Amino acid sequence: MKRKILIVGGVAGGATAAARIRRLDEEAEILIFEKSEHVSYSNCSLPFYLGGVVEDEKDLVMVEPETFAKRYNMEARTQSEVLAVNRKEKTVTVLDHAAGREYEESYDKLILAPGARPLRPGSISGIEKDHVFAIRNVRDVVLLKAYLEEKDLKHVVVIGGGFIGIETAENLVRAGYHVAVSEAMEQILSVFDEDMVQILHKELYDNGVELHLGEKVQEITEKYVIMGSGKEIRADAVVLAMGVQPEIGLAREAGLSIGETGGIRVDRNCRTSDSDIYAVGDAIEVTHKLTRRSVRLTLAGPAQRQARIAANHIYGIPDNGGGVIGSSVLRVFRLNAACTGLNEGALKKAGISYGFSYVIPNDRVSIMPDCSPLHFKLLYERPTGKLLGAQAIGQGEADKRIDVIAAMISRDAGLEELKELELCYSPLYGTARDVVNQAALVGLNLLSGAYRQVSVSEVRHLVEKGAYIIDVREKGEFERGHLKNAVNLPLSELRERLSEIPKDRPVYLHCQSGQRSYQAVRALQNLGFGNVCNISGSFLGICLYEFYHDSLGNREKIVTEYHFR
Repeated sequence: MKRKILIVGGVAGGATAAARIRRLDEEAEILIFEKSEHVSYSNCSLPFYLGGVVEDEKDLVMVEPETFAKRYNMEARTQSEVLAVNRKEKTVTVLDHAAGREYEESYDKLILAPGARPLRPGSISGIEKDHVFAIRNVRDVVLLKAYLEEKDLKHVVVIGGGFIGIETAENLVRAGYHVAVSEAMEQILSVFDEDMVQILHKELYDNGVELHLGEKVQEITEKYVIMGSGKEIRADAVVLAMGVQPEIGLAREAGLSIGETGGIRVDRNCRTSDSDIYAVGDAIEVTHKLTRRSVRLTLAGPAQRQARIAANHIYGIPDNGGGVIGSSVLRVFRLNAACTGLNEGALKKAGISYGFSYVIPNDRVSIMPDCSPLHFKLLYERPTGKLLGAQAIGQGEADKRIDVIAAMISRDAGLEELKELELCYSPLYGTARDVVNQAALVGLNLLSGAYRQVSVSEVRHLVEKGAYIIDVREKGEFERGHLKNAVNLPLSELRERLSEIPKDRPVYLHCQSGQRSYQAVRALQNLGFGNVCNISGSFLGICLYEFYHDSLGNREKIVTEYHFR
């Protein structure tokens, strides 16, 4: 029997579902309703139009309605807003904005892919002013760019430090604007841990981006964004990037079940509480593979997989997936930043006992001309060693390493499997023992109690309380910059100067990146020093952790001079 399938919303979820249905059924009647002007566009590429990475707005549009008709034998109706789902009659009410008319369309199966809309909190006075923009679709970003260029404006404030906010800020800087980022939390990009995100804070600082963290916006005027403290930030234009809210109005009014996170509740086959209605993409809630809790994940990759799952299930093909883990990557000027799984905050919230290794090896063989440090943090369950998450930041291929961990997490792998993982190697691309292998080895050592560590976040407290800290770098390195009150005892002189190391108090060691201090800790342990502890992240990590806060000038520095290599 010929089926009639309606899809509400295009882009990653709706358009993908339509294409999959056509591959499964050549006879089905497929209609897509999209209330914007474009049914299929690269949503994630929108910020790059501001910076000229994408030069022509037309390139943002992936497939036009005419192409859907010719290539897939389906109808895509733009500027067509679905106003209601009438479950009893199995129809939808559609408003054709171009024609100015309403009509009913029947369905056998319905897929909801309405997406999410940018948050516009009513608590911020002036948020509806004409120079305040949000970026959701092609029209939004085109209007923003035209506004900035036509009025020859210079100062832009981005409210929100998530992925869209930071990508928008970077691209505006590349376009020549003075940019400030306001974020209510104490850090940008909450998916990264505090010790890792400081690297990105510094990169933004180095590229002239003003960061205003830990304070909410109170008011937007014609020329300023005013913070709760009364501080004023010059703003010729404002971009809202404070997160998104799932578009669940249709589902709620139709009586479909809404989940605890505020997204549409679906089963593992993306079927809603109505067996003839499916939902995919940013509007639904999904199950996190590691915590087994409901979450909302606004990423294109999962949306496309959900679209395929829904289409498959309509034709009797069930899904055997195990949930999402949340893998992301972005560029912040010179740096690539990627993450997957759970960070420390999420692990604490979930009540999962965990440990972590933080290593800073070179991303390829050191004699290669484009070699650079890669900060890599690996999180694992205690005591099992099961992999729980990872974060990587550097000029090299951070995404490649995180993709490896994402694949391992999806297979419930642990530190032992990661240690033994055989990966490609060439001096141009990596090292014989890759970053991920090294992180696994460090994790296994920590898990077994072979040595102890403290994180860079604890160093300020150690310095202020007068802890005994040994810097095992060479004398010249130490003289160029070091922790206040640290003792310089180079690894090359360690065994001849054992008498200088106390045994009656804790001793903390660091070098530049952690490798030499680890060697020193193991040597001292073998020589009877049971009181030694390595500083994870070492001096490079300390400098990056301290730099942004020190740049604000509101506390005493604990580092004489910073080293960032």
